[in-house]
Amino acid sequence: MLFSSKIKSNYNPKRLAVKLNAKGEQFVVQGHPWVFSDNITKVNDNAKSGDLAIIFGKNKNRVVGLGLYDANSPIRIKMLHSSTEKAEINAAFFKHKISKAFSKRQSLLKTNTNSYRLLFGENDGFPGLIADVYASVLVVKIYSEIWLPYIETIIPDLQEISDCKTVVIRLSRSLENSKKHKLENGDVVFGTLKDEVVKFVEHDVNFSANVIKGHKTGYFLDHRANRKQVGELSRGKTVLDVFSYAGGFSVHALSNGAKEVTSLDISKQALEIALENGKLNKFKGKHHTIAGDAFLELKKLIKDKVTFDVVVIDPPSFAKQASEIELAKKKYAQLAELGEKLTAKNGMLVLASCSSRVLAQEFYDINSDVLASIKRNYKILSKTQHDTDHPVGFPEGAYLKTVYYRFID
Repeated sequence: MLFSSKIKSNYNPKRLAVKLNAKGEQFVVQGHPWVFSDNITKVNDNAKSGDLAIIFGKNKNRVVGLGLYDANSPIRIKMLHSSTEKAEINAAFFKHKISKAFSKRQSLLKTNTNSYRLLFGENDGFPGLIADVYASVLVVKIYSEIWLPYIETIIPDLQEISDCKTVVIRLSRSLENSKKHKLENGDVVFGTLKDEVVKFVEHDVNFSANVIKGHKTGYFLDHRANRKQVGELSRGKTVLDVFSYAGGFSVHALSNGAKEVTSLDISKQALEIALENGKLNKFKGKHHTIAGDAFLELKKLIKDKVTFDVVVIDPPSFAKQASEIELAKKKYAQLAELGEKLTAKNGMLVLASCSSRVLAQEFYDINSDVLASIKRNYKILSKTQHDTDHPVGFPEGAYLKTVYYRFID
């Protein structure tokens, strides 16, 4: 079986000699994967995206790191190798990194789970590149032009190591508009795809992902361990899943014997997928949906004096840029307040954040401040972060945080 010629690049990367200021060099030596444009003091005039940046120390004329130059981003160099030890950026280099990433996922793959993140961008040494597996389908999402000259080498290795039968390419919005490649978002570059909706298993629970049109690569895999935990805590309970998307928490709850589950999302299409995902499993409970703005719908439920044994609130990122951080914090506080009012006596409230700009401790403190103002006793059951297939390799790579609050009424 052959790979599509679309993954071939016409650009032959150059080697760039790069000098950084003291701050930039310090970041590289410490192993940080990003070099910003204002940390660069010297680089070739004709540098282009995908060129190999060879970074020399400020004082001693020795190589301290290797990275890929990105002409279109303030993060001008995405690091591949931070060390004075020699390395050659070639097919063997990338294959070794992929094999190393795959080995980190082995404990997860020993469970009844056949969906996982094989490459988690910078955290696995592939900045701007994501690779997710859904059963026998590998979905590779490319976020930057820097990878265009290298994917012809990398994608076959990803396919071989994952043993997937089909490879789909997804492109970021900026790459969709780029004229430096022949790819289209959703291209099948290896094997065949009979149905863009791919079924997979997550800890004994059946799901599906639209690998062509779904968000990101089709599904959100990072919350897998939390979905399992919520499911196990939902037996015989009533559950509210806020910002439910395709019903991850809802379906785990139903599959684990929840009495009644309500999925709330602004997208009617997402709720339809949630219902379909539920039907892929055996369950006796009832599955309701509410389509609408979460903040407004939660207030309506409170007005109607509805409560749930388990309330899960997992919103999208509220702070995609620095200017949004303060508003994001206010929204998290609002959700904590609304969620508490909807949580029944002796119930459980699960609050999550995927905003990397709002640090974990800040998120915990916001929730604690809100709950401290309410005359209900509670204990924290657990605080969790990413699942094992989302290893954190640098501070900014840690975005997901979840807290389980058990009320004692």
